[in-house]
Amino acid sequence: MRARTRARKRALDILFESEARGEDPLAVLTQRRETDDAPPVSDYAALLVEGVVAHQTRIDQLLAEHSEGWTVARMPAVDRMLLRIGVFELLWVDEIDDPVAITEAVELARTLSTDDSPRFLNGVLGGIADIADQLRAAR
Repeated sequence: MRARTRARKRALDILFESEARGEDPLAVLTQRRETDDAPPVSDYAALLVEGVVAHQTRIDQLLAEHSEGWTVARMPAVDRMLLRIGVFELLWVDEIDDPVAITEAVELARTLSTDDSPRFLNGVLGGIADIADQLRAAR
């Protein structure tokens, strides 16, 4: 598994854990970085967690607009976290190409979520990617 793929998985773990426990994701991130926890939290994983937290309101608005028939709260938790990471990468991480952000989220969904999740994530992130240039210009 490549370094950024591992970082995305680690960010997913932290975001999922914080939601499941009702804890602040940044507190969980800090706790994981301060322990000898395996796997370690890379700088990129930390960037993803911090970025999702900083932009979560806007990310969730976009997810609600582009996920037909699903509210953000009703999505499976893993899908919701992967979508948040994917949207953050699409709109705020300039060194990641849009197709890479989408593919990485879809591949993680393929191994970690339901059979329908990869197609769902691909559709939602693809719709957001179609207007990503407009969204980046409006930030």
